[in-house]
Amino acid sequence: MRILITGAAGFIGSHLVDRLLDDGHEVIAADDVSGGSEANLGGRTALHRVDVAAPEFADLVAAEAPEVICHLAAQVSVRASVEDPLRDGQVNVLGTVNVLEAAHRAGTRKVISTSSCAVYGVPDALPVGPDGPLRAASPYAASKAAGEAYVRMYAELHGLDYTIMVPGNVYGPRQTPEGEAGVISIFTAALLEGKPTIVYGDGSNTRDYIYVADVVDAYARALTAGSRARVNLGTGVQTSDRLLHTLIAEAAGAPDAPGTAPFRLGDLPAMALDPAPGAEVLGWTPKTPLSDGLRATVEWARSR
Repeated sequence: MRILITGAAGFIGSHLVDRLLDDGHEVIAADDVSGGSEANLGGRTALHRVDVAAPEFADLVAAEAPEVICHLAAQVSVRASVEDPLRDGQVNVLGTVNVLEAAHRAGTRKVISTSSCAVYGVPDALPVGPDGPLRAASPYAASKAAGEAYVRMYAELHGLDYTIMVPGNVYGPRQTPEGEAGVISIFTAALLEGKPTIVYGDGSNTRDYIYVADVVDAYARALTAGSRARVNLGTGVQTSDRLLHTLIAEAAGAPDAPGTAPFRLGDLPAMALDPAPGAEVLGWTPKTPLSDGLRATVEWARSR
């Protein structure tokens, strides 16, 4: 299958490139390298340096005529979205519209689009299902929710097939401090280098951490499944900030003695995603225990 990946040089995107190439697909990699690195591709495929919000992206899609577009390019920092909501909207809203319009005009069969667990805000109950109400509490979350609306609209207006992926806190090798699981990268780097670490509040905030290989497995399955579906990519398990620090310290062979600081304004107290619907529509379930994934992540960081 001929597949174009936006954000291909980024954390999740580069892992998806590896997976789809290993599966025998033809991959077109697109990224403006504003948040990723061409080195993540390991020379396995050529990189088209293009901004998804630019007219040149539509030219690329028209020339390459992919059957499926996996759209992962995004502005991923909540803090950056608060500081510059216009830039966030340009990348996450206008970029998504440009991807969808280019796909429609090129005759692309399907777009696999990437949302975020941030769109749920503070859920009524956990784990939250894919039909949970959207309660954006930041420009980033609002732009991701808007992207979802555009995806569904293109399906109704033009018949463009889609699967909307809603990842939890994705972690693994190649991760950077930005994004929703950036704390793992921050803790790992500091603990390996013997530097201080900080846990905010009493460390009781929880997140749903999911290993990157499990996430890209869902995308690979969505190439031929999950038509017009919205899928949570999570484990359903909450892990507190304090426990996360303990697990990373164990994997790094470092002291488990973080400093503390006040809770940060806007931080959500808890999040977990119900993965069961993903099993129904994609035949997918997460397989990597957190301890195993963290060990692999720490070893990759150590090898650098």
